[in-house]
Amino acid sequence: MGKGSFYKNFFAIYVVLVLQNVVTLSVNLADNIMLGAYSETSLAGVAAVNQIQFVFQQLVMALGDGLVIFCSQYWGKRQTEPMKKIAATAMYAALVIAIILFAAVSIFPSRAVGIFTTDQSIIAEGVKYLNIIRFTYLFFAVTQLLLAALRSTETVRIAFQLSVLTFFVNCGINYLLIFGNFGMPRMGVKGAAIGTLIARITECGVLITYIAKREKCLKLKFKDYLQFDKILSKDYFKVVTPMLVVQGLWGLNTALQTAILGHMTAAAIAANSAASTLFLMVKSTAVGASSTASVIIGKTIGTGDIAKVKEYSGRMQRMFVMIGVISGTILFFLRIPVLSLYDLQPATKEMANAFLIILSVICIGMSYQMPTNNGIIRGGGNAMFVVKMDLISIWMIVLPLSFIMAFVVKASPVVVVCCLNADQIFKCVPAFLESHYGNWIRKLTRD
Repeated sequence: MGKGSFYKNFFAIYVVLVLQNVVTLSVNLADNIMLGAYSETSLAGVAAVNQIQFVFQQLVMALGDGLVIFCSQYWGKRQTEPMKKIAATAMYAALVIAIILFAAVSIFPSRAVGIFTTDQSIIAEGVKYLNIIRFTYLFFAVTQLLLAALRSTETVRIAFQLSVLTFFVNCGINYLLIFGNFGMPRMGVKGAAIGTLIARITECGVLITYIAKREKCLKLKFKDYLQFDKILSKDYFKVVTPMLVVQGLWGLNTALQTAILGHMTAAAIAANSAASTLFLMVKSTAVGASSTASVIIGKTIGTGDIAKVKEYSGRMQRMFVMIGVISGTILFFLRIPVLSLYDLQPATKEMANAFLIILSVICIGMSYQMPTNNGIIRGGGNAMFVVKMDLISIWMIVLPLSFIMAFVVKASPVVVVCCLNADQIFKCVPAFLESHYGNWIRKLTRD
């Protein structure tokens, strides 16, 4: 593949995946803006519940990413039968996680929300939201694993189209039910949860219909998900287990960040919610780059052309740096107009503004290290490197330092946010060294 063809292939996948993430997160941003206008307590309650959701999403995404790593290599060899068997294994694992989480939050709803705040009014709002949102877990798991199977064949446009559909369904219902517009009941957080649930059901139903009627690459059928291949399942879990560990710990790390800030000041959790939602939207550029790199690297390894794999790795890393600079600049200039949409206390809004200035710098390092580690190195089959790096950086450096700064030194929330995100900068060094000098290319397929 020449340079022109490479860039065309990269951006054909990348742009769609970024747009998908932006539209998906626009739903969360719209939720936050509407709930922020409705009640700051409601916003904080939903923000706490969303941390539980985030951990779950990280686990499901790890299963999907593992599927893509494996199946993209088989796709490079144009072998679709093993891909179907791996897709079935991944789906079973996702459904098990969804069922376990559903049971846990159904039995202990107040304790689940209470992990992130001690404010009883926030916990009460969070429980109202959680009692409805828990029903989305199953639909989310099915949708994400089906989309991952399609992504491994470079079929990504349907994901963007679904995100647009979800955006309009969710925002429309939220507008009606949060505030009680057009004669509908004024339901607050319950209305937001109902909007998300209906959107998830619609999204899942449309995707299943698309696969049954129009999908041509894998030609997935319901019966494909009734099979189980012991050998391929063992291969899959050998790679995906460390990914589950690191993604689960990353989700837990993000949840603990909210817990730390939520136990510092009443305004910090709402400020973090407002800042992190916009940050996550801009972060879509790095998430899209990771997913695109994983597909391209996996497919190229499947063809057996290792020289091309290394060439593509270097080419993409230069692109990642440029993406980071552009993303950080966009975040910096978007922060004021977006925060002006929130109906927050002046001190809360000022804190959110400070958080976003910090995150606009963090964006640059994150946009290099995340796609290099998760897209190139992990996509190349070496998931253990990323596991070890995250275990050391997050659990031995970032979280202990942040706890000390928050509860021993009594530093301000702004300083704590710097500590919580420091790993996005210093992980650039091991990412560069491993991708240029390490042995990260692994052939995962069976002949």
